[in-house]
Amino acid sequence: MHTYPHRFYNHLKIICFLLFIGSISPLGAIDPLPLEQRRNGSETLQAFEESSKASLSSTVRLVSKGRTLALGTIVSRKGYVMTKASSSIGAEEAILADGTRYKISFKGKDQDTDLALLKMKKAKKLTAVSWAEEVDHEEGSWLVSADFTLKRLKVGVVGAKSRPIDRVGGVIGVILGQDGEDLGGVMIQQVMPRSAGAAAGLENGDIVTSVEAQKVTEREKMIELVGSNNPGDVVAIQVKRGKKILSFRVTLGHRSVVFDMMSRNARMSGPVSKRKDNFPMIIQHDVSLPPTAMGGAVLDLNGKALGINVARVDRVTTYALPTKFVLESFNKLRRTKTKSK
Repeated sequence: MHTYPHRFYNHLKIICFLLFIGSISPLGAIDPLPLEQRRNGSETLQAFEESSKASLSSTVRLVSKGRTLALGTIVSRKGYVMTKASSSIGAEEAILADGTRYKISFKGKDQDTDLALLKMKKAKKLTAVSWAEEVDHEEGSWLVSADFTLKRLKVGVVGAKSRPIDRVGGVIGVILGQDGEDLGGVMIQQVMPRSAGAAAGLENGDIVTSVEAQKVTEREKMIELVGSNNPGDVVAIQVKRGKKILSFRVTLGHRSVVFDMMSRNARMSGPVSKRKDNFPMIIQHDVSLPPTAMGGAVLDLNGKALGINVARVDRVTTYALPTKFVLESFNKLRRTKTKSK
């Protein structure tokens, strides 16, 4: 009788052989692999059945008005959920893979990790994630994660050595023009397409008079005030438009996203996370996930969670926050009094 490990390694040998043959064969020498035999094909995913069950049973979709904002990882049978804070703003319900729905309450946010703690109301006896032992995973190690639909698993590998990611301040996504007391603030010369400023409603020619209730008349002061916040943070901006004084709440974007969005690589990458820097430590992997799948766990082949996905960086790079930092954030937020969103 074959045990699960035996079945898995037999599957894995087949997968590795197929991937190896596909990678070394000259173009046109053999037919392309059928879809079901590719990395995320149905036959490949059968090898990760145990991990799939563990991932889907301990993951929820966080939704607002029927739209999935992010995933969440169940960290307690009583309904506590950890997720990516800047992606889950406004979430109203948590939906399990089987369709069961729970209203949620916000318990707190950890700025250092961009994680938030939520509570599923009236939830009991849920399947909490099981954490793996803390180890430094080698490049090429297999990983799995739930797709944002919670209907399938995605497969990938560790792409680089674990490391901290330095901070890069958030941006509005505008090009600044004239400034000075006589003007009454700092003029927005151009709002970049699809930027945070454009999404908030800022327009070319607006004159910024204050940032976070602090008066600004110089470009350097405005850049300093905005840059002191992280991508994904919400900043209050007041502008003068003609004779009107208007107020906006701008969810800051990432510098590289805003100013590289017209490049070919950026267009190929598609949407990325609002915040993808300033993390104390990350596991870098290549599981193909959209920003709406952040907050879900990344697991090893035994169904044990190595951490929580916190940033889609580009089309081949995702960052996950390791278990140690997830649990530190959970314990800190659980002891903190509930704050309003």
